[in-house]
Amino acid sequence: MIEAIRLMTARCVQHCILPPSLLHRLARSDDDALRDAALNTLAFDGRFRLARAESAASLLRSPRPATFARIGGRPQRTIYDQQGSESQTPGVVMRVEGQGPREDQAVNQAYDGLGATYSFYWAVFERDSIDDAGMPLLGLTHYGQRYDNAFWDGAGHMFFGDGDGRILTQTTAGIDVIGHELTHGVTQHEANLTYSGQSGALNESVSDVFGIQVKQHALGQDVHSSDWLIGADIVGPALRPALRSMKQPGTANPYDDQPADMSGYVPGGDVHLNSGIPNRAFYVVATTLGGHAWDAAGPIWYAALADLRLRRNATFRDFARITLRHARQIYGTASDQAHAVQQGWEAVKVQL
Repeated sequence: MIEAIRLMTARCVQHCILPPSLLHRLARSDDDALRDAALNTLAFDGRFRLARAESAASLLRSPRPATFARIGGRPQRTIYDQQGSESQTPGVVMRVEGQGPREDQAVNQAYDGLGATYSFYWAVFERDSIDDAGMPLLGLTHYGQRYDNAFWDGAGHMFFGDGDGRILTQTTAGIDVIGHELTHGVTQHEANLTYSGQSGALNESVSDVFGIQVKQHALGQDVHSSDWLIGADIVGPALRPALRSMKQPGTANPYDDQPADMSGYVPGGDVHLNSGIPNRAFYVVATTLGGHAWDAAGPIWYAALADLRLRRNATFRDFARITLRHARQIYGTASDQAHAVQQGWEAVKVQL
C-alpha cells in the first residue's frame, strides 16, 4: 500500500506544509496509529497533485499591476466549514470580511491568519493580496477527517486539516504556516519557480522566509526574539518542537534531516529537504543586521523574487547573486546590508 501511494504522489507536486517525504517516513513507523495517520494524509494529498501541477504549469509570468492608483489595504476574507468533507468546493460560509468572531476556534484562527498575512504584505510591500490585485482570500477549515496537512491550491483557496493529534494538531493555529502557504501564491505570480531541484527548494524556502516574517510581524518580534521555527504551533508530539528550523536546519524534530549548508546538499533530494540551505542564509542575513527581518533582509529577498532576471529554474547561486545585486542597488555597494547578504550565503557555502 505504501508503494502504491508513493507512486501516486510522486507524479506531480502540491504545496503542502507537511512534505510527502516526511509522511512516507512516518508511514513506515511501527506505531499503528502514526502509520495510519500518515497513510491517510498521503492518500488525500495524492488526489490533488495533478490538478495543482497543471495549474502552476499553465501560469505565465507577467508584469506586476500598475501602481499609479494604489488602492487596497483591506483583505477580502471568507471562511468556510468543510465539515470533514474532502470536496474542494467551498462548504458552509462561517465568517466573512468584517464579521466578528464565531464560536468555532478554527474559523477564527483562519480568519486572523489570512488577515495577518495580508497585513504583512500590505504594510511592508504595499502588495494588495496574493496577486497584488486584491485577490479574495478563502479559507476552508475542517477539511477531511483527521487530515494532517494544510495547503494553498493555487486557485485562491487555503485548505486546513484538523490533524490527527499525533503528527499535527489544528493547522489553523500556525500563523507562519498560513503565511508560508499563501506565499506559494505570491511566488506563483511573481517568479513561478519550477517545483523541483534547487528552484523547488528556493520555492519552499521563500515560503518559509516570508511565513516566519508574517508571524514575527503579527507578534511584534525582532530577529533575536523570534524562535525561527516553522510550524511550532501545529505539530503534535511525534514532530515536536517544529517542522523546520531556519536557525539550525536539521534539528527541528526527530525526523528532520535538512542540511544547513551545501556540504550536506542532497542531489535530487526533496525540495523541503534542501530548502534548509537558503533558509539559513536568510536567517544569517537578518540576524546579522538586527532589528526586524522586514527592515532590510525581507525587502531584499522580495526584490529578488520579483526580479524579471530570476529564471523559473534558478539555482541557489542565481538567487544569491540577485539578492546581492539588490542589496547593493538599494543600500550601496559597501553597505552593511550588502556585507550581510554576502555573509549569509557564505555561511551556507553558496558561491557568489
